Amino acid sequence: MTDTIHLQDPYLRKLIKTKKQVAIIPVGSIEQHGPHLPISTDSDIVSEISQRISEKTGFLRLPTINYGVSFEHSPFFNLSITKATLQRILVELCISLWKNKVKTIVILNGHHGNQSSLYNIPKKVYKLSKGKAKVFVFSYWHFMKKDLDHAGFVETSLMLAISKKVKMKKAIKGFTTDGLSPKQKNQVNKLATKSFIYATRNGIWGDPRNASAKEGRKMLSEIVQTFLKESNLTY
Repeated sequence: MTDTIHLQDPYLRKLIKTKKQVAIIPVGSIEQHGPHLPISTDSDIVSEISQRISEKTGFLRLPTINYGVSFEHSPFFNLSITKATLQRILVELCISLWKNKVKTIVILNGHHGNQSSLYNIPKKVYKLSKGKAKVFVFSYWHFMKKDLDHAGFVETSLMLAISKKVKMKKAIKGFTTDGLSPKQKNQVNKLATKSFIYATRNGIWGDPRNASAKEGRKMLSEIVQTFLKESNLTY
């Protein structure tokens, strides 16, 4: 499926009219990802995953929302919007889609810090549409076995599979939870939500040095296939 923004109006209206359409909205962020990954990493990854899902399902893929809730990365670089702003943008987009006869919407999240903004969106849209629009919210890492990191092995491998902007010569080891007790892990996780830099020191959670495009391709395939099996959407 071509990105919705590149479709002509008559074709798009006909497509919606002749088929029960599902729209997918990727949501990423702009924030530091260490010295080796671009600040667009979260947006790049979720855009690629959304495109692959769209190609498999025929979902209408909307343009990625590149700005997310990333204040925790200060004073390292981030372009952030508030939780309320992100939620409002998404609710208004969902209502606009509903008014254009698209009644099922998937919000695919690519940044951990966005999650609390997204929880209540399905209820809000359901209420505003008088029960006629349904919204499903997913974070892509819930469809893979490996734990999500930040500029570590997982994200770096995913980026190596989809981008030429990775500078592996600059990749350095970041903070890891190896040897920590469950209580200590919980404590550092809470700290990271407030100050990611204070928790990790160098802005990296994980170790990217052994990342590879091959592993990234495996993870991308796993994410898409698991989404198709577990999302419970009709396509």
